[in-house]
Amino acid sequence: MSQIVYQRSAGLQDVETHYCPGCHHGIIHKLIAETLVELDLCGTAVGVCPVGCAVYAGNYLNCDFIEAAHGRAPAVATGVKRTHPYLPVFTYQGDGDLAAIGAAEIMHAAMRGERFTTIFVNNAIYGMTGGQMAPTTLEGQKSTTSQLGRDRQHHGLPVRMAELLSTLDGMAYAERVCVADMPSLHKAKRAIKKAFTLQMQGIGFTFVEVLSTCPTNWGMTPVAAGQWVKDTMTKYYPLGVIKDVEGTV
Repeated sequence: MSQIVYQRSAGLQDVETHYCPGCHHGIIHKLIAETLVELDLCGTAVGVCPVGCAVYAGNYLNCDFIEAAHGRAPAVATGVKRTHPYLPVFTYQGDGDLAAIGAAEIMHAAMRGERFTTIFVNNAIYGMTGGQMAPTTLEGQKSTTSQLGRDRQHHGLPVRMAELLSTLDGMAYAERVCVADMPSLHKAKRAIKKAFTLQMQGIGFTFVEVLSTCPTNWGMTPVAAGQWVKDTMTKYYPLGVIKDVEGTV
C-alpha cells in the first residue's frame, strides 16, 4: 500500500513555474502557500505582484492577486487594505522593484504603519532585465553595469532595506532570512507565518527579507549560488530579527 510522503500545498496552483533552475522564488512561494493554508487565509488573501522575475507570482499561488506598476505594489496594497481592512494583504517584491524604483513607496508605507505584509526577495541583482547592478548588489560583485565589481567610490555601498525601514515607527516586525538549506528554510517559514499573524492582529507593517539566489545572472551553478548566499551575502546582510514590537508571537 502506497503512502504519501509529500504533496503540493493546497496554497499552490498545479502548474510549473517559469523560474530558472536553482532560483529560490519557487521555495519562497511554497512557504507563503503553506502559511496561507495553515492560517486559513487562502480564500481571503490578496497578493500584489511586482514587476520583475516574480511578475507571474499570481499564476502560482492559490489566492487573489493584483499586478502593480513597477515599484508601486505598496501603494496598491495600501488601497486594498484600507478599503478591506479584514483581508490579509501582502506584496511580493524583488530588490529592484522595492529598493530602487519603489523605494519611496515602501518607505512611506512603513512610515505610515500600513497593516499589510511585504515579502522582499533580495538576490542582489536585477534578474529579469539582464543582470544589472541593484541597490543591494554587494561591494565587488560583478554585474552587467558594474563589470569590474561594485565600487563604493562610484556606486556607494548596498542598502540594507530591513534595517533602514526598521528605523520607522510604523514598522512592527522585520526579519531577514534565507532558504539556502533546510534549517534556514524552517526559520524562514516561521518568519513569514509570524508576519502574517501580526498583520491580522492589526499591529502594523510587517516585513520579511529573504536572501535569494540568481544562478543565471551570478554565473554560478545552483549549488554554488546557494553556498554564496550562506558564505557571502549573510556577512553583509545578517540573518535574524531586526525589529519586533511585540516579541510574543
